[in-house]
Parts: sequence; structure tokens; C-alpha cells
Amino acid sequence: MKKYLIALMAIFSLGQLSLISTASAQNPRVTIPDFADLVERASPAVVNIRTTEKVVVQQAQGGIPGMPEDQAEFFRRFFGVPIPGMPSGPKQAQPNPSKPQEADRGVGSGFIIESNGLILTNAHVVEGATTIYVTLTDKREFKAKLLGMDKRTDVAVVKIEARDLPKLPLGDSSRVRVGEWVLAIGSPFGLENTVTAGIVSAKSRDTGDYLPFIQTDVAVNPGNSGGPLLNTAGQAIGINSQIFSRSGGYMGISFAIPIDEAMRVADQLRTNGKMTRGRIGVALGEMTKEVAESLGLGKPRGAYVRNVEPGGPAAVGGIEAGDVILSFNGKDISKSTDLPRVVGETKPGTSVPLQVWRKGGTRDLTVTVTDAESTQAANKKPDAPTANSNSANTLGVAVSELSDAKKKDLNIKGGVEVTGLGDGPLARAGIRPGDVIIRVADADITSVKQFEALVKGLDTNRAVPVFIRRADSTLVVPVRPK
Repeated sequence: MKKYLIALMAIFSLGQLSLISTASAQNPRVTIPDFADLVERASPAVVNIRTTEKVVVQQAQGGIPGMPEDQAEFFRRFFGVPIPGMPSGPKQAQPNPSKPQEADRGVGSGFIIESNGLILTNAHVVEGATTIYVTLTDKREFKAKLLGMDKRTDVAVVKIEARDLPKLPLGDSSRVRVGEWVLAIGSPFGLENTVTAGIVSAKSRDTGDYLPFIQTDVAVNPGNSGGPLLNTAGQAIGINSQIFSRSGGYMGISFAIPIDEAMRVADQLRTNGKMTRGRIGVALGEMTKEVAESLGLGKPRGAYVRNVEPGGPAAVGGIEAGDVILSFNGKDISKSTDLPRVVGETKPGTSVPLQVWRKGGTRDLTVTVTDAESTQAANKKPDAPTANSNSANTLGVAVSELSDAKKKDLNIKGGVEVTGLGDGPLARAGIRPGDVIIRVADADITSVKQFEALVKGLDTNRAVPVFIRRADSTLVVPVRPK
């Protein structure tokens, strides 16, 4: 019996071992990587950047600290209070020289991308600096020359006179995967060569303007700006640039400029000293689910054009306010923030094909990209209305004819001006007197009479897009007639 029990226990133990082995094979352990060797290789190429600026310091002339000079003189004269540093006799006129002095402005980080001393950092690290000092890990300090910076992408290139420096290999930011391990090296709060690690939290994160950022949970703090974001191969895949914070310190979210985008900008900065971008002269608006459905797009996609610059490249190419740009130069535009990046990358003078969605269908157009420059649009006061309609229609608005002068001011061919609002769908959608209705569904508005006839024939069971001109913007408002 005893032998039988021993044999049974042995069989049971083997079964347990078999189950553990099978479970281990199905769920292999994931080990945390050891970054020590990587940091040892990469750290020498990461630098500390210290900036200074010239400030005018007023020379002190004796007195009571913190007390204005006229008050100190009052106490000396009438109460006999001795003032340190001031003569006991009558006040003598003294020169009051002032001279510029070098004062610390800020600290940041950077990394060497070429062994001859070419360094990549953030524009906000060096902006406004009189002198830029670069300190290497071996404690050598150099004065750096700013080759160029671009505030829109927050990229800057500086150069120090040195040779045979360690440099960081560059990775491919387009191959970055959400969840992969990354680490940052920099000088948070001035603490040189500090290493933090984490994972990629998201890709192509829009925080505005021209860059799709890499979002991570790597601890990044003031002073880390300009330092590299590294993958586990020790390659720079980004420049640590921003943090999301309500306190000024790290709160679990940080953003890095993808290295592919940064190098595209850096190549122009080192060659031309500035960044040249293309522009087509459009102002963009948000494409919502409701607007997309009312336009017949099905799902939100493309860049919605809310305004076209008069005489600009887009206007010359046939783009109109209210269009949705679906592709530009063969590249699909999935959201409005994609368009400025694609256009900005296009060389000025290039004729580019694009596709727009207008009145329920696509149209192929061509625009010639020009140099980027600020577009200034003046808001115009509405002219006095002429002929009016009542607000008894299914959209609940009263409208009037537009004068030729106002059409010219707003750069539109037709439309009617809203002069009154009842309790209707347009009022609930936020339309206000002075707005101009330029299109309903696929029909351009040419007069009050045509507008009223069109509104009477609308299907009250489905939403229709109403195109509104307000100052220099075109709004698309999906409404359901009452």
C-alpha cells in the first residue's frame, strides 16, 4: 500500500510539472531590459546646454536696503539716521553708471549628431540667448554658435568647435511601436546626465501646429528639453520637448518630436539658417461626425476649409470655403491637422494635385504652393440689410439680400444675411444676426426668394448642412428642419 501511494504521488508531481511547463510555454515571462550598457554607450553624446543673456544692472548708490532713495534721504536729513554708504553731509551728485552684465537665462539638454560638433536641441532652449554654453560629460565647456532654429517645430541646431566627438545614431521614428521601452537622458533641473525610462504611450499625438508628437510616460522635467529619446538599440528616435503639467513638473505624460521630422527641419536650418515652408492660403476648421454625415462623407475625414485667402494659391486653384480636402499631392488627409504638415513639406513653386469633396462628390484640382507667410484677414462690419423675409420658414430665420459691396468684402458670390431668429434649428445651432447663409445642402444661395423656395422643399426627416459665412470663416452647421 505504501509503495502504491509513493508511486501515485510521483505521478501526480510529474503531472504538476508538466502543467507548469505547458503554462510557461504558453505565457513566456517578459523581462525588464537592462539599460546599463545602453546608457554607458549613449551618455557621452548627450550634452548640457546653459544659456545666458545680457541684462542692464543699475549700480547701487548707498541707502537703506529695500527703501527708495528719496525716503532714505528724508530720514538722514530730518532724523539724523545714519545711512550706510551715504555721506553724512549734504547729498552730493554722484554718477549713476549702468552696464550690461551676463546673467544666467536657463538650462537644457542636447545631443551630438555629428562628430564635428553638430548638436540638436529645442528652439525654446536657445531662443533669446546671448551666449550658448555646451558642457560635455568629460566636463569640457564650449561656446556654441546657433546655426538656426524653428519655433514652430521647436527644433534648433547649434555647433561647437570640436572634433572626434561621440555621436548618437539616429533611428527611424516611423517604426516606433506603442508599448515599446524608451528612455531619456538629459539635465532635469540642471542635474546633468540623468536617465529615466518608460514606454511609448501613443504615436502621432496632435498638440497643435506642424508636428505629430511621440507621447511617452518617461519622466521628463524642466531641463530635459532638447535631450534625446532613445530606443532599446540606443538610437535617438525623438527630441524630448514638452510635458503635460498643472504644477510645472512631471505628471506622467511627456512629448517628443519624432527624429524624422526633426532631421528634416535640421537639414534646412544648417544649410539655410531658417525653415522654408509651403502654404496654399486656407484656414481650416474641425471636421465633426455630424458635419461629415450631413455632407455625405459617412465618417469624419479630410481637412474642412472654413476660409480661402482672396487671390491666394488655393483661391486661384479653385478651392472654395466649405470644401473638404481629401488628399494632397497623393497623400490622404485623414484630419485637418494633417494638411499643414503635408503642405509645409512641399517645396514652394510646386504645382500639386489635390482632391476635394464638394456638393456630394469629389473634384480634382491643382494648386501651386507658395512660401509660407502670415495671412491677415480683416473682419468687416455687416452692411445694413435691404430686403427682408420673415422667420416663419422651417429653419426659423429671417433673411435679407446682400449688397454687392458686402459680397466683395466677404469674398463670396451670393448668399442672404440673417436679420432675425425665431425658435428654430438655426437659432439652437448658434447662428446669430449678421451671419450670411451661402449654401443649403448642395444648393448655392443667390437671393431671398430662392432661399425661401429652397427651404420649403427641405425634407424634415433628415439633417441638411447649412453653410454660414461669419467674418472671414465659413461654418458648416448640420440642422434638421422643424
